Parts: sequence; C-alpha cells; structure tokens
Amino acid sequence: QVQLIESGGGLVQAGVSLRLSCTASGRTFSTSVMGWFRQAPEKEREFAAVISSSGSITYYTDSVKGRFTMSRDNAKNTVYLQMNSLKPEDTAVYYCAAGPPGTPYYGSRSWIQEQSYDYWGQGTQVTVSS
Repeated sequence: QVQLIESGGGLVQAGVSLRLSCTASGRTFSTSVMGWFRQAPEKEREFAAVISSSGSITYYTDSVKGRFTMSRDNAKNTVYLQMNSLKPEDTAVYYCAAGPPGTPYYGSRSWIQEQSYDYWGQGTQVTVSS
C-alpha cells in the first residue's frame, strides 16, 4: 500500500520557521517528481513547490519564493519543505504529492497542476498567527 505521510505542521507566530516532512512508503519514490500543495480555509488547493527526482531542480509559487525551500533525501524516501519567515497568509493544510515513477521533470508547467500527481498525503495543518 502506497502512503505519503506528512508531519511537522503546527501553530506558530508570524516570522518563525517550520519544517514539514513527507515520508513515502509502499514503493520507492526516488524517480518521482514530488510536490507540495496547500489549501487555505475556504480556498481551493494551490501549488506551493516542486522538486525533481534528483533534487537538482526546484520551483516555487511566487508567494513563497525566497522563504520556502524544498529538498529531498531519496535514501530516506522523504521530502522536506523548510518554511521561513512565515506569514498569516501561509495558514493552510499542506499536502505532499508524488508524480508517476520515472516521469521526467521537463519544466514546471505540468507540475503546478494537481492532475500531474498520482499519490497524495492526508495533509498537515500549518497555522500562523499574527
């Protein structure tokens, strides 16, 4: 059974940092592009960050550029989202997603779309107070 399990969320004050983790099980994800999406209250889920299978390429939505860093440790089947200088508008449920194994990155256009991913985690809540 393939699972993606997110952790690291919580309630924090604006300006601090959090690191989210997403650990995969059931198959290896070392050849999968991995993404982070988020869903704020009463809003649709949106793309936040993506990383290529090797970890050499990352891409971020404009609102998190310079503050969030996505990384991965393929030996641990885990991806991370380091979130610095958090703002109240970062409040959301954060979801980890995995693309099909072996599908190349080839640019961000497809990977900002939910339908490009075939496995999703249950999400972890991040709440940033002002």
